[in-house]
Amino acid sequence: MVRCIVVDRTTVDLIRMNGFSKITVLGGGLLGGSIALAPVMAGRVCLWSRRAESTQAAQARGMVATSNLAEAVRQAELLILCVPVGSMAQLLQQSIAAGLPSTCLITDVGSVKRLPHQTLRPVLQQQGLRFVGSHPMAGGEKGGIDHARRDLFDGAACLLTNDEQQPDLVCQAVEHFWRELGCRTSWTSATEHDAIVARVSHFPHVLASVGAMIGLEKPEWGGFSGGGLRDTTRVAAGNPPMWAEILLENRDLVGELLQQARGEIETLSQLLQSQQTEALEAWLAEAKKRRDALLPRP
Repeated sequence: MVRCIVVDRTTVDLIRMNGFSKITVLGGGLLGGSIALAPVMAGRVCLWSRRAESTQAAQARGMVATSNLAEAVRQAELLILCVPVGSMAQLLQQSIAAGLPSTCLITDVGSVKRLPHQTLRPVLQQQGLRFVGSHPMAGGEKGGIDHARRDLFDGAACLLTNDEQQPDLVCQAVEHFWRELGCRTSWTSATEHDAIVARVSHFPHVLASVGAMIGLEKPEWGGFSGGGLRDTTRVAAGNPPMWAEILLENRDLVGELLQQARGEIETLSQLLQSQQTEALEAWLAEAKKRRDALLPRP
């Protein structure tokens, strides 16, 4: 990753390595709510949601929340876009019109990164704003502000992208923010990010959904299942509109993995049909080896 080393004095004065004074979170879902709930963020986060019921639910849980965008972005030092990727550019434009400071740093929590960099770039360049992409690999099958957790980010991986080639100070400030929340941070490009999450997040969701479609074709049989069916289909319980958007946004890379999966299924089918016990055991052993190598979450 190429980074600049020159940064304007105003931004240097704004970025404090002991944390941002005001952090504005746009979007009252699971991730946005969990940022606002984190103890280390106490007194620094203002959460905005367009929906009054989400704002009220956030306030009921002790968060500072508003449905007034101008109030939310006033004096913001870090703006976090916690909305669907397709809505980010428009919401950023609305935030600018509502008085977002030109010195405010911008980041997001989107599940893909090529698209945010592409769609936000014209707005960022026009206004002279600085953007670093973020993707905390945290969440759950149940979304919404009601399921926000104080410890959601503890030990979670967070992938950061700097395709806009922002200065080191900007990158360090955004990275420090996620580390404050308990994340393990890594830097990558937007293209590599999307390839990684296609394989370790998006494709597994597809597999879980396929497992639910086939394994629970007769729902009444689900009562006879052990833990395996529940474990392998858990994430299929995720929000369908959100996941449809994610899969479509990363459709080229997910599509390549579906082709690879067809090859593995065809190999398995041939091993079963030909009753090649040793080869079948070897195939299963290789799968076990890869699964065993998966490091537990800290």
